[in-house]
Amino acid sequence: MSRPFAPVSWRFRWVAGAWVACVALGSGCGYRFVSKGDGLPEGVTALCAPVFSNETPEPALETLFTRFLRQELTRAGRLSTGTSCNARVEGAVLSVWNSPTIVPNYFRIAANARLRLVKDGQVLKETVVAGTEDYLLGTGDVLQAEANRQAALDRLAEVLMRDGYDRLASAW
Repeated sequence: MSRPFAPVSWRFRWVAGAWVACVALGSGCGYRFVSKGDGLPEGVTALCAPVFSNETPEPALETLFTRFLRQELTRAGRLSTGTSCNARVEGAVLSVWNSPTIVPNYFRIAANARLRLVKDGQVLKETVVAGTEDYLLGTGDVLQAEANRQAALDRLAEVLMRDGYDRLASAW
């Protein structure tokens, strides 16, 4: 008489456990190790982040992008508290637009933003970041569709500001 389920060998359990551990470690969870001296020019120790300019017709984008840039500067240990900054990161939201995707009921939001590292009135480094984020349009409820769009815009702004700071702080 054969058994329907054979016992799992210890070797299989070990390999499966090691695989799960590798996937868990490799997937990441948003944490990064950042050296406080990475890539910024000598003498730049604390950055100010004034409110972005908004070159789009959509209101309040400047505050959204500024908030996520300041969050990234805080994470990197570079955001100045008060008037002790010796350089600043100036930003501008250049464009934002929506378009349908090939998947039914999904839309894509795209945005471009410019970041400049400025010290003593001189632009030390400049970068333009761009990206897209998809969102579910919903089932006809306009408020739900707008909430989904705003959530996608939040995710996109966060990713773009992380990428923008990484580019500004990359090796000179």
